[in-house]
Amino acid sequence: MSKTSRRNFLKTSAALTGGAMLGSLPLAQAANSLTDDSIKVALIGCGGRGTGAAFQALQSQQNVRLVAMADAFRGRLDEAYKNLMSDEEGSVKDRVDVPEERRYTGFDAYQKAMRHADVVILATPPGFRPLHFAEAVEQGKHIFMEKPVATDAPGIRKVLAAAEKAKQKRLNVVVGLQRHYQTVYRQWVERLQQGVIGDIVASRVYWNMGALWVKPRQPNMTEMEYQMTNWYYFTWLCGDHIVEQHVHNLDVSNWVKQAYPIRAYGSGGRQVRVGQEYGEIFDHHLVEYEYADGSRMFSQCRQIPGTKEAVTEGFHGTNGSAPWPGRIQTRNGYVLWNHDDKLDPNPYQVEHDELFAAIARSEYKFADAENAAKSTLTAIMGRMATYSGQLIEWDAALQSNIDLMPAKFSWDAMPKIVPGAGGLYPSAVPGVTKVI
Repeated sequence: MSKTSRRNFLKTSAALTGGAMLGSLPLAQAANSLTDDSIKVALIGCGGRGTGAAFQALQSQQNVRLVAMADAFRGRLDEAYKNLMSDEEGSVKDRVDVPEERRYTGFDAYQKAMRHADVVILATPPGFRPLHFAEAVEQGKHIFMEKPVATDAPGIRKVLAAAEKAKQKRLNVVVGLQRHYQTVYRQWVERLQQGVIGDIVASRVYWNMGALWVKPRQPNMTEMEYQMTNWYYFTWLCGDHIVEQHVHNLDVSNWVKQAYPIRAYGSGGRQVRVGQEYGEIFDHHLVEYEYADGSRMFSQCRQIPGTKEAVTEGFHGTNGSAPWPGRIQTRNGYVLWNHDDKLDPNPYQVEHDELFAAIARSEYKFADAENAAKSTLTAIMGRMATYSGQLIEWDAALQSNIDLMPAKFSWDAMPKIVPGAGGLYPSAVPGVTKVI
């Protein structure tokens, strides 16, 4: 594949919408885009996951360079840059070309950083994902974005609309539901879809674990700064842990079933994590989902110290079962297939290897956004069920107009949820809270 062909592929999307991408670039940058055959990457969101994704992109076998970075917080950007420039084994610093003038901070930093790149990595807290994804598609970029892809129904609708535009522009989009890029899951799911255990009548999915990090409030922090620093504990930013983490397991069930649930019913609450440092989210959720064929998915997720941990999936069919990833057996326990995953490549690396290989070959191969949006909605629908205590239908969940996002983004702006009496944040009350 010629260099000219690959460069044309990287820039086809903007031309399809009536404007050449180079038209909005400074002359020197446009000239560089025509002569430099590297795949240029912008990192949007410089926390731990964003930094890890940048490492993996730069460790691919293609000619990839990181040319721009963006984060709301300057300190987080500086820490990521320092880590990427490390001399430790596996260093990628020779592929990092981010001078000071291409390091952007603030709420509009993402727009500025994207303009320098062919590919963007979206790794901010999930609440910002719909906004950033839509902008990346508008600018005609290939995209790697982390899961989940939204935290509320309006965000899901925005992602679905942008996903359709991305298809029209032939933009590769890979989402960090990395089990789709993991050998054991690919082989396991393929066998289950082929009917090796018959019709699947039940799924079991779990993300049960202990506690995560908490960052104390610092003097002179605005409420927006505090919530964004502790983004995991605020629904507008993370979606609650049923959305932020458990989406992986819910997605596996949808993948195997090749369908999405039509309704959800469940319960949950705050039993252990009740202090103000834990914001508004629940510490446990238990949801029963129903698919259109009548089969059920039984979902558990919790974050309570001292409890049994389990992060896995299992399936039961009319002719057998698949009790954990890589295992398939008959109804009486005879093993039909048992995968040894000791030599399987790292799926976090594989998703970047495959994305950048497709771009280097000028191939349009990946369109993960629609499935990611629908699996994220599966998780949001479960949260709606546990927050409200009501039976939630898929269509009602998708059409909900309850918007969790702040009216504006600035450090002195107020999120919609703020501390009440005694500094505690109000949280959902089943039987009272409205979610539709």
